[in-house]
Amino acid sequence: MQQRTVHGRVEADYDRHATAYPAQRRADPRIAACIHAALGYARTVVNVGAGAGSYEPEDRYVIAIEPSAGMRAQRPAHLAPAIDARAEALPLDDDAVDAAMAIFTVHHWDDRVAGLRELRRVARGPVVVLTLDIDVRARFWFFTDYLPEGLAEECGRFLPVDEIAGVLGGALVEPVPTPADCSDGFIEAYYARPEAYLDPAIRAGQSLWPLLRAGVERRALAQLEADLASGAWDERHGHLREQPAHDGALRLVIAQDKRR
Repeated sequence: MQQRTVHGRVEADYDRHATAYPAQRRADPRIAACIHAALGYARTVVNVGAGAGSYEPEDRYVIAIEPSAGMRAQRPAHLAPAIDARAEALPLDDDAVDAAMAIFTVHHWDDRVAGLRELRRVARGPVVVLTLDIDVRARFWFFTDYLPEGLAEECGRFLPVDEIAGVLGGALVEPVPTPADCSDGFIEAYYARPEAYLDPAIRAGQSLWPLLRAGVERRALAQLEADLASGAWDERHGHLREQPAHDGALRLVIAQDKRR
């Protein structure tokens, strides 16, 4: 997989692995409901870092922004084609749309602060960002037990949620529960389904894996597989298999309407 350097760090090249995303990163309807409610009464929405279009509301006029040709090509035919542009320089006038959204994307931007300021500039109404609280993620069993190296990578990619809120001019931060049967395959989505991490098709939809040093992925997965076979994982975390939702790191940052 090709990679690129952002902020001195290696980032995955989505033009090379975009085909995995439509299958593995399908919008979960419960998470989507939280996002769409946060957009309020907005009729026009810019979706920045739109990817293949999951979580785009289909009952509103959406302008999709996506710099990856591979991701743009994965958008289904019923969605509007995405514009080739970056978050840091949105091709829109000030206050051009009712609302802006950015879903699981800020950590991929070249200049995250500049991109967030652009969201606020072009939206006269709410700005809605779905991201992760890295401090909470640090306590997730997959990182503490198997992949501490991955957590180190994540800390370099994700802005603290209070920093995102501050750049947007003050915002609410709301936790979003992760359902046990979540259809969006981000890493914490499998908190109760540990066997899923052993599936290479599932890992192909998660951007962390290509960033790890050689051998780390193999070592972490071998340890998890052994613990599943021996019952050690279930001794420590088996109660999670019966937990209908996980109060994990998923956060919705909602900046208020400029007119308030």
